[in-house]
Amino acid sequence: MKETTLAKVLAVVCGLGLATTFAQTSSTTTTTRDAVTGTTTTEVATTSSTGTITAYTPDSDYISFRTTTDATPVKYYYTRDTTILDPAGQTVTWSAVRPDLPATVYYVREGDRMIVRKIVLSKPVTVEKETTTTTTTVKP
Repeated sequence: MKETTLAKVLAVVCGLGLATTFAQTSSTTTTTRDAVTGTTTTEVATTSSTGTITAYTPDSDYISFRTTTDATPVKYYYTRDTTILDPAGQTVTWSAVRPDLPATVYYVREGDRMIVRKIVLSKPVTVEKETTTTTTTVKP
C-alpha cells in the first residue's frame, strides 16, 4: 500500500513540474557598463509561454493568451516585426491566427507590457469520432 501511495505522489509531483515547465520559462535582463568608454549595454533574453490564443482582433495591437484553461487571459502586444510561424516553421500571415488555437509565444518584457517577437502556431487538437451503421433487411 505504501508503494502505491508513493507512486501516486511522485506522479502528481512530476505532472505539476511538467505543467509548470511548459507553461512559461524565465527571462534574464543583463545590464553592463564599460568603465573605459562609459557606455551601458542591456541584453534582454526572450521568454516563451505555451498555451492558447483566446482572442485576436486584426485592428488591435495585441492578442489575448492563456497558459492554462483556468488562468486568466493576458495581453501580449505585437508589432510589425512579429513573426508568425506554422507548426513546420514556415512563415504565415496573420490570417492564420484565430482564437482557441494552441501556440507558443516568444516575447520580451518592456515595462509592464509583453512585446511578442514570434508566435509559433501548433496544430489544433482534433477529435475523431467513428460511427458504425448496421442495416438489417428482413426477407419475406
